[in-house]
Parts: sequence; structure tokens; C-alpha cells
Amino acid sequence: MARTQLYLVRHGEQNPESDHVSNAGLSQLGREQADRLGRRLRTVPFSAIHHSPLARAAQTADIVAGHLPQVPRHACHFMADRTPVPSAGQRGRYPDRWLSWLDNVPDDERDEDAIALRLAVEHFGVTGSEDRHELLITHNFVIGWFVRHMLDAPVWRWIGLNQANCAITIVQWDSARPPALVSFNDTGHL
Repeated sequence: MARTQLYLVRHGEQNPESDHVSNAGLSQLGREQADRLGRRLRTVPFSAIHHSPLARAAQTADIVAGHLPQVPRHACHFMADRTPVPSAGQRGRYPDRWLSWLDNVPDDERDEDAIALRLAVEHFGVTGSEDRHELLITHNFVIGWFVRHMLDAPVWRWIGLNQANCAITIVQWDSARPPALVSFNDTGHL
């Protein structure tokens, strides 16, 4: 039975002096979080590190990769910062209390009906003939969407699933079982 384990990690803390900059890098604390994460994960047999193209995720991946020198890494569009928002025909599937907030999501983060996030789950959530471990360094809502998927929760339930910076969430696919959430928001290394 082949198994795929995805280690989903939110990037390290963003530089607070750059809160108004959408592509800001890491703070000093964020760099320390990434180093602790790398030390925690150094014995996992990863086949790849996939990270969001944004600076805070790329810098996190660079620091973690220092502890995993044999593991290839690359920017991956599946890991981009996205916020699932309902299309006009799907608004009824979301609680009314969230609709005005969702209406204000910036255009560059909007993922209408989670089309891109569904493709990300489909792309990574497969098993092959051998066990596979992959590290995905991304953003809070992307991880929330994966967790929502694993739990077969309503489409809006990614809201409120908050990840700490550099926390580890593990999701798993087995060839003979339904997908499973192995751990959520593990911060023991921080």
C-alpha cells in the first residue's frame, strides 16, 4: 500500500515593518521559526520542497532547505496565496456573516469557487507505487483548504482554521483508504 504524506507549513513570520507590502520577506523571528522548522524536519525523507512564489515563503524554504541539502525545491503556483471566494451562484453555501469580508478579498488573492485550490489538492493528493513525502510551504488559507478537504467539511469551513507561522500540518493519502488528517498546526518545535 503506497502512501503520500504532505507536510503543509505556513511561512515564517512576515516582517512587521512591511505589513503594507504584499510580497514582504521574513522578520528576524520568522527566520528563527524557519530554522527551527528545518531542524525538526531534517530526518523526513522528502522528495521535494514546493513553496509559494512570495518572498516570505521562498525565504522560509531557503532556510529549511539548509537542513535538507539533498532535497530539490522550487516555487510552485499551486502554493500561491489564495483565498477561496464564492461565485454569485455559490454565495448561498457560505454563512451570511462571512460574505462582506469575502467581498473585500483583494483581486490578486481571489480564487473563485476554489478552482485553483481544488486543482492543488488534485495535483498533490495522489498515491503512486512508492511512499512519498513532500513539503509544501504556503499560506494560511491554502492549508485551511487542504484540511477542509481532508475532513470533507462544507466549502466555507476553511475559514477559522488558523495556522501558526512555521507550524506543521500533515495530510495523508493511502492507496487503500480515504484521505486523512494526521496532525494539525503542530508547533512543538517552536
